[in-house]
Amino acid sequence: MTTPNSLTIFGAGLAGALLATLLARRGVPVTVYERRPDPRIHGYEGGRSINLALAERGMAALRVAGLARPVLDQAVMMRGRMVHHTDGHAELLRYGRDDSEVIWSVHRGRLNLTLLDAAEAAGAKLHFDQRLVEADFEAGLARLRDETSGREHAIAAPAMIGADGAGSALRQAMARVADLGERFEPLGHSYRELEIPPAADGGFRIEPNALHIWPRGGYMGIALPNAERTFTVTLFLPNEGAPSFATVRTVPEGRALFERDFADLLPLVPEFDEDWARNPVSPLGTLRLDRWRLGGRALLIGDAAHAIVPFHGQGMNCAFEDCVALDALLAEAPDLETAFARFEASRKPNADAIADMAIENYVEMRDLVDDPDFLLKKQIERALAERLPGRFVPRYSLVSFTTTPYAEAKARGARQWAIVEELARGKTRLDQLDLERAAALAAARLG
Repeated sequence: MTTPNSLTIFGAGLAGALLATLLARRGVPVTVYERRPDPRIHGYEGGRSINLALAERGMAALRVAGLARPVLDQAVMMRGRMVHHTDGHAELLRYGRDDSEVIWSVHRGRLNLTLLDAAEAAGAKLHFDQRLVEADFEAGLARLRDETSGREHAIAAPAMIGADGAGSALRQAMARVADLGERFEPLGHSYRELEIPPAADGGFRIEPNALHIWPRGGYMGIALPNAERTFTVTLFLPNEGAPSFATVRTVPEGRALFERDFADLLPLVPEFDEDWARNPVSPLGTLRLDRWRLGGRALLIGDAAHAIVPFHGQGMNCAFEDCVALDALLAEAPDLETAFARFEASRKPNADAIADMAIENYVEMRDLVDDPDFLLKKQIERALAERLPGRFVPRYSLVSFTTTPYAEAKARGARQWAIVEELARGKTRLDQLDLERAAALAAARLG
């Protein structure tokens, strides 16, 4: 493709910074505008975002950008889910076969700083404290407000890309001139963050190489490790009912909930009262659009186009896949309109699929990981995967350890799980199943 005169990206978060890096490395003139201050100077806003799980899709994108090693240097490996039961005992449920199939806990703020430095080093121009007010797509102009002075000014922006998150200002501007078919589906649950500090000797207080889950049926707590030997704890509760964020609001109410349902977790959070009072309750939901673009003039990517709930750990990974896909299409397509159209056509079915799977994974994490029938099915699934390598691959593995398109992973996972459910019917233990016959049945059903 003939290199465009310029591409204007709104949003210098994870997706915006990575896309700017990829484009600038190919010599595309890129300018990025971000409404927040530069976090490299003013610090990152904490208490408002869940730790991120970096999986193979995200790693693949970082490899393309040459950033895999510096990111892994600040990440902590997670082998599986450490399930904390109400009686106090815990057990590890591995994600994959061995340490070749793991995910990585990364801190959103530090990752953002790494990506911003990479974008600037590649040649992208970054401007902070610049809020998009409105856009004239026909004229190729955008009006910005400087958040420090309050002054507004216009910029030339013939090709705009919105990487500015679920509350995207560019999406709002696009919606004023075209029906994007926007739908927000609230989950009915929200979250609040707390923190487990390092132990007195400077080490981790609990097992570092796991994603810790306290499933309590309808709600849960999780903890993800950080490189500083801390854990980011996230409490997920319904918005209404008992318990919920409507009934558990004050510090004493929060402490009472933890004393009752998370008794082994509470002592690990010595600044519980301060964390509860300081960190806000943030809502959760799924954003879906029928349309992500306006011809070759504007395009939405990442959360601006398809924000999802965090329970499959794929929001960032999906956004990073967006960046690589768009960069490749911009290099190959004859013009921007064709590139944007191909991007939407290829990525939208996959974004819809992972949105559905993320909601399903929430139910699994909070309700099923301590259910004997579900655990038996997972044992059967793992046994079939061992006997049919490459043919029977658990859906979680397809999503987290491969770059199989999400839509394909969802469809293939549904076929496989139907087989597992049939094999588990009437069973209470794995040794009640003839695994060789089960594998032959699965092979025949899968074709």
